[in-house]
Amino acid sequence: MTKIHELDTPAVLIDLDRVEANLRRAQDYADANGVKLRPHIKTHKLPLFAKRQMELGAIGITCQKIGEAEVMVEAGITDILLPYNILGQPKLKRLLTLARRASIKVTADSTTTIQGYSETFSGSGLTLPVLVECDTGGGRAGVQSPEEALGLARRIADSEGLRFAGLMTYPAKGMVAQANAWLERAKALLAEAGLAPEIVSTGGTPDLWHSNENQAATEYRPGTYIYLDRFQVQEGVGGFDDCALTVLATVVSRPTETRAILDTGSKSLTSDTLGLSGFGRIVEYPESAIVSLSEEHGIVDLTHSAAKPKVGEMVRIIPNHVCPVTNLFDEVTFVRGDAVVDTVPVSARGKVR
Repeated sequence: MTKIHELDTPAVLIDLDRVEANLRRAQDYADANGVKLRPHIKTHKLPLFAKRQMELGAIGITCQKIGEAEVMVEAGITDILLPYNILGQPKLKRLLTLARRASIKVTADSTTTIQGYSETFSGSGLTLPVLVECDTGGGRAGVQSPEEALGLARRIADSEGLRFAGLMTYPAKGMVAQANAWLERAKALLAEAGLAPEIVSTGGTPDLWHSNENQAATEYRPGTYIYLDRFQVQEGVGGFDDCALTVLATVVSRPTETRAILDTGSKSLTSDTLGLSGFGRIVEYPESAIVSLSEEHGIVDLTHSAAKPKVGEMVRIIPNHVCPVTNLFDEVTFVRGDAVVDTVPVSARGKVR
């Protein structure tokens, strides 16, 4: 059986035992607290893991882009939420095709988006469920007030080919209470108007263990929880021993006593720091620091590390943010301990349309 040290680098390693433990831990928590999970596949982009999430009890999946959803539907997954404004004829035609094959729900935060959905689905024989996207404090997309949510809900309900299905938000980290109050107000307004939402969808792995506190929500969309990363450890979602994804790298140079160079630059580790210092944690040398990246070089400061790697040595890196790392590689390697189990293509890699 192939061992990790026999692999070529850079390579993404996925510890299957840690994946299973992370998925079960979250699903057990959700079941115990009456929370329905609709996991986001943007982290793993693998139908195999999406199916496993549903086998454990998830009610469906979340895909950010149509391309991701097309991959998942082709693999046989048929309950999908697309929490993204879908605009333009090419995407709308693909959406209609998808909706003929699976149960697809979408979101909108403008009349322009709603109009496009209606024009596409009118006369198609299908009715598209549409949720209103709400900005409950995250500062991204979404209507800015419960009153605006009501206005768009009415527009959806009055549009041919559409059905108002509920509300969706991606709240800011640590703002569960604020998001809950916002959504409760919106639900009350909608109920008064005869438009009580069937679905209220929220998410975010950093607040996963507080998901039971958002009583307004009917489902929760965690993504990174399957692998975890350096940022999620900082947020208390798990520990470094729970991190299932690591990047295997080789030390290609030791130009000075306190500097090492890895074959993993921004094209392997991503420059997305999420506010952390450095660009990942080297498992074997935790006191070292990956201080900068060029495209193919990772610069490691060994000043505070008593032990120092040699040229040719392999190390494993826990990224700051695993989601972009997944999208940087064509394939990932499944491992158990030091043994290689399989190498599989990242099916939804690069599906950004």
